[in-house]
Amino acid sequence: MTIAKRYICLIMAAVCAIVSTTEASAEFRYAGVAGVNITDLVFKQDLVSVSQTVGYQAGVQGELMFPGIGFGIDIGLIYNQMGAKVNLGEKKIWASEGYGNERIYLHYIQIPLHLRFKWTRLNGVEDYIAPFVYGGPDFTIGVGHSKCDAIDFSGGELGLTAGVGAELWRRWQVSGSYTWGMTYALKTKLLDNFSARNREWTVRVAYFF
Repeated sequence: MTIAKRYICLIMAAVCAIVSTTEASAEFRYAGVAGVNITDLVFKQDLVSVSQTVGYQAGVQGELMFPGIGFGIDIGLIYNQMGAKVNLGEKKIWASEGYGNERIYLHYIQIPLHLRFKWTRLNGVEDYIAPFVYGGPDFTIGVGHSKCDAIDFSGGELGLTAGVGAELWRRWQVSGSYTWGMTYALKTKLLDNFSARNREWTVRVAYFF
């Protein structure tokens, strides 16, 4: 079974579990979401220099909150551009083949599945601002990447995210998060053990309908 198929199976199992345990009184709503990120590639071995780059993301997000307790779940479907600059030219093994400071683009469909807690008992203040925290796995499916014959790209990735944010006027949400890549995003072809995982700082804005 491919990585992408395993991710899809995990996502479907999680969604089924959520649906089966959700009470009718739970509140579900959805939003459009957009954001910017600062991404990096952390290699298993420190052989060449890597520079962070700026990417972007956009998609839809759903939020399921259980009234009265402040706990909920969010899930989304988000296009996410990631990557970094990798200076392969610092090593003769790649410089001899014409590689230099390569800009590596990674294009993903990201499916976050996060637990969240929102402060909803603030004596009416929550109608204007309600802080929240969230965290959980991100399942990503690779849909494209830059052309670089020196590198093998994975078909998907599993990440772990932690974040904080605030809801404004019950419609807008502004959040910031950090994601650790838990599985490799790419490997070099000439050095089998030279693999890298994504790291990502993200700022998002969502508007709930």
